[in-house]
Amino acid sequence: MALLAGLPIAVWMDVSALSQNTVKRQAEDLSSLITSIRSYYASNVVGRVLAAHAAGGDVGTVVTHDYADIPGAIPIPATLSLELGDVIRQQQANITYRFLSDLPFKRRAPHPLDTFETNALAALRADPKKMPTEISRSGFTNTFRLVTPVVMGAACVACHNSHPESPKMDWKVGDVRGIQEVIIRQPFARNVFAFKYLLLYFLCMAGLGIGFIVFQQRQRALIEGVNRELESANEFLASVSMKISRYLSPQVYKSIFSGQKDVVIQTERKRLTIFFSDIKDFTATTERLQPEALTEMLNEYLTEMSAIALKHGGTVDKFIGDAVLVFFGDPETNGAVDDAKACLRMAVDMQRRLGELKEKWRLDGTEEPFVVRMGINSGYCNVGNFGSNDRMDYTIIGAEANLAARLQSIAEGGKIVISYETYALVKDIVDATPLPPITMKGIHREVVPYAVNGLLGADRNLRVLSEHFAGLDLHLDLAQLDSDERARVRAALAEAMAAIDAQPPRTS
Repeated sequence: MALLAGLPIAVWMDVSALSQNTVKRQAEDLSSLITSIRSYYASNVVGRVLAAHAAGGDVGTVVTHDYADIPGAIPIPATLSLELGDVIRQQQANITYRFLSDLPFKRRAPHPLDTFETNALAALRADPKKMPTEISRSGFTNTFRLVTPVVMGAACVACHNSHPESPKMDWKVGDVRGIQEVIIRQPFARNVFAFKYLLLYFLCMAGLGIGFIVFQQRQRALIEGVNRELESANEFLASVSMKISRYLSPQVYKSIFSGQKDVVIQTERKRLTIFFSDIKDFTATTERLQPEALTEMLNEYLTEMSAIALKHGGTVDKFIGDAVLVFFGDPETNGAVDDAKACLRMAVDMQRRLGELKEKWRLDGTEEPFVVRMGINSGYCNVGNFGSNDRMDYTIIGAEANLAARLQSIAEGGKIVISYETYALVKDIVDATPLPPITMKGIHREVVPYAVNGLLGADRNLRVLSEHFAGLDLHLDLAQLDSDERARVRAALAEAMAAIDAQPPRTS
């Protein structure tokens, strides 16, 4: 719109400049024409008559400024110029020609000169080659003034130096006698209509431009309305997706919403490391605690365990009451070895965090907090979407997953039990003790479980000890103890040993 509004201004400025150039050329041409006429008249008319007078061949023709009062007389060039100005002014209302001098003949009326003319005359007498000009604008009319010098020729000098009414008798050829001025007034708005085809084109283009702008404004309003609806829909979808994400593992949620996985009934067989944990004697615990306290503790426990699982890259499959099922290797995997090590580190971190939570729960008034058993197994399972077209669940199925649950069931409270398949993958970072082999329905081989004593650090002696049963709740993390704290633990354990030795055995 700004460009369209500026177009008429640009055209107007061009027309104004064109008008100024036109009147300048007209003034220059007219001044040159009159100068040529006066020079011709002075040389070929007045000059010849005066030459004839001087030779005595013709004394009947008089050359004078008041030729109108003398029969047969002709005007001098200056008078001719003055009267040409009157003729031009009468014929052309917008053109003025003036022949001016500050030294008129004695019986002539003085020529009024304005400031521009006075300055121009002084400038020309200093340098006759100058051509003073002035352009002005009044309303929609340009006025151009051009001044040229009136230079004395031989005939003019002879006339003026001998004429009794001449105010000066010492003229020389080349002197500036006065000035001739051409003034042209031109309403440049009139020139606009000389561009009627261009103006018509501009008018059509302006109409098209305005129509396009109106169309664009309507389209913009329509698009803004659609965008508002889309923003509202996006906010709703974002809210819904955020709520849905609470029911899915972040890895599964990301793979579905990024398009990596389709929401169809489809499974594939993969090598996974499966983690299964369960709270020991949870039913008895529910009887000791109030429902509100139990709910708060269980939610805090599951929240903390989920955060640790996500930290290590595990896919939280589901919560089965108080049990937690996590697997590594899908939908993202770092290889069987790294997946197994990440799972084991996760389990150790969970036990460490449980030790911290137990202290907090005891301070809150819970006498016997949760004791958790954990099992880990590695093997091939079917993983993917199971269910119907209307309701499905992303989970794992297979004997190896059931084995992880069985390993959890044989673990002591606060302990981690892993299969040989997992032990083979993580043996360089774990201190574990083999347990008696077990058999399981659906698995034809004997399974050798391993009880995890702790992780091996840089000194291969970094362990986490955990023992939980009636009368004992021990969680010892050597990595978190400094030298002073180790001395206190040693003293506490020695005191406990002394108390055990001093207590007589209980008889049944």
